[in-house]
Amino acid sequence: MLDGCTPWPGECVDRYWAAGHWRGNTLDNLLRGWALQYGPRTALVHDGTRLTYAALNRRVDRMAAGLRLRGLRPGQRVVVHLPNVSEFVVSVFALMRAGVVPVLCPVTLRAPEVSHLVRLTQAVGYVGPSTYRGFDHTAMAADIAAQGPFLRRVFTREAPGGASPYGGLTTDPAGCHYAPLDSIDAPPGPALAQRADDVAFFLLAPGPSGDGTALPRLLPRTHNDYAYQAGAAAESVALTEDDVYLAAMPAASNFAFGCPGIVGTLSVGGTVVLVEDPGPAACLPVLAAQGVTVTSVPPAVAELWCDARPAGPADPNRLRLVQIGGDPAGTAAAVRLGPPWDRLVQRVYGTDAGVLTLGRVAGVADGPGAVPGTRGRPLSPDDEVRVVDADGKDVPDGQSGELLVRGPYTPRGYYRAPDDNARAFTPDGYLRTGARAHRTPDGDLHFATRD
Repeated sequence: MLDGCTPWPGECVDRYWAAGHWRGNTLDNLLRGWALQYGPRTALVHDGTRLTYAALNRRVDRMAAGLRLRGLRPGQRVVVHLPNVSEFVVSVFALMRAGVVPVLCPVTLRAPEVSHLVRLTQAVGYVGPSTYRGFDHTAMAADIAAQGPFLRRVFTREAPGGASPYGGLTTDPAGCHYAPLDSIDAPPGPALAQRADDVAFFLLAPGPSGDGTALPRLLPRTHNDYAYQAGAAAESVALTEDDVYLAAMPAASNFAFGCPGIVGTLSVGGTVVLVEDPGPAACLPVLAAQGVTVTSVPPAVAELWCDARPAGPADPNRLRLVQIGGDPAGTAAAVRLGPPWDRLVQRVYGTDAGVLTLGRVAGVADGPGAVPGTRGRPLSPDDEVRVVDADGKDVPDGQSGELLVRGPYTPRGYYRAPDDNARAFTPDGYLRTGARAHRTPDGDLHFATRD
């Protein structure tokens, strides 16, 4: 594991392996298996472009070889700063296949945050749009590279139909190399031997202020723990190869990437539809056009969808599950969706670092008398959950307290952040989620507001 990461204790590692949660396969190698199993099926859809599993794996193979040819080496870090486009999925898997660690960065972040991530991870590369929605990402990357000493490779996605300003690989006076992303292509060589307990990628987590004013922290996710999370989440919502997942939230978020999201859908041979705007104008037509069966949105987006829908019941087409995450406002959004949509809603609680609970689908198993804030049980049977008072003592079922968690997909610490780790984790490795919850007699977790 990389320096600056907190490993799981040996006894936990042994337990997770023995239970079959961790299986020793890297995410990029899992993609190879999915391509063999589901080859001609459609894996990705974006803006009229469709990629089969075989084509996705082939493109990942060739991009990984091209990245190595461009000088990237195993263990190095690269910031991935792309919107919800096919190249996001291809780039992340290609970097992992090259042994490089992607740092997943929402495309809305700007120079202060991206520069911080480059310095924190000593990232040698950047993958982003050339320009996107009026913002010049190439110029930003060039400014960060000029500050030195880390960033030396910039790969940019050009707008469809647009011409690259590079015309191939170029180098600026500071020695930083620039190339269009679609030129990163080479015949694949022998597969790279990798360990599944290595860091697969980094996810962003809010800064310690929790209000967006502090620079983000990073969470290392290993191949073992993330493959388990995405696979278990897919199983819990009964995803199959007939499902079509709409990635409306940022693909760089934990919710959209693996709860079950993109990775979980690919693991069962389903189809991932990527949209760059979560608003109703972009998403509602796609539900019918692509036969979407599953999607996940935060409460604010669900509210926008509610406002855009015509009054009265509306046919949700093939949609069978709408996951709503975030704060308790999601309950109001679920109610506002109205029939038959409200019977498709699943409340989800999860953080990039913490426990993931997938609630029972509203109005189906729970019935009309269900407690609206209950979001279900932890994803894994080996999730250890405590509800504690202000003194850190466990409280009885039914009594509210702070939720503490640890388990096979909950990292034990932020990357290179010892002070934050001392505040956010207990000495025995429980994450202090900051969420207030109580446990019901039947074992479900019911969430209130965050502290």
